[in-house]
Amino acid sequence: MELDGARVLVAGATGVLGGALTAELAARGARPALAGRDPERLARAARRYPGAPVLLFDAYDPASCARAVAEAAAGLGGLDAVVTAFGAVAFGPAAEAGDEVAEHLMAVNALAPAAFFRAALPLLAPGSVLAALTGVVAQVPQAGMADYSASKAALAAWLGAVRREARTAGVRVLDVRPGHLDTGFADRAVAGTPPPLPAGGDPLRTVAAVAEAMAADAELVRTAPDGAPVVERRAG
Repeated sequence: MELDGARVLVAGATGVLGGALTAELAARGARPALAGRDPERLARAARRYPGAPVLLFDAYDPASCARAVAEAAAGLGGLDAVVTAFGAVAFGPAAEAGDEVAEHLMAVNALAPAAFFRAALPLLAPGSVLAALTGVVAQVPQAGMADYSASKAALAAWLGAVRREARTAGVRVLDVRPGHLDTGFADRAVAGTPPPLPAGGDPLRTVAAVAEAMAADAELVRTAPDGAPVVERRAG
């Protein structure tokens, strides 16, 4: 995939990681469309990218996710990639997590990204990319984060199945599974208190790896034991 000139919808462009990824892609010549849930933060982000489509969505409303995809495609004259870079986290023992928290995490972390991608698939030509940030917990569930881990694993499983469906159409599916990053994400938990965490990795290294993976039509970005991002051509 050629990033220079690529039309890319970034859902979660107002967040720390989504904002950094938008900047990385734009620096490589991509034409972004910015989607977020907070109008004021979205307006501030849009000032950095004159002419970029600006789209509101609510992760609890799958129709708004699909609408954002349609509006991004209309504003950019098509789409070459859709990236979801938003999510929610909660901490605490599984026995103490309320059903409302579990439902919230599944809606935000699994169902909303799937709604974006489901709406995008019919619009994408061969060579296009779908990319989602799942996280290392999708592969290695963590104690004290059962529902968060489950929601990310659900998205990873969905991506794995769609990857097999989309390969024949020439559409790549990229799963980004970084370890803990220094974004302040854990401090914005919807429930519970984060346990002591190691120093977070550099988000800029991760977004650079994501851009490289999109350009290389890779299927997985993971974190090596030394904290370095690793791009893999095949997810397995």
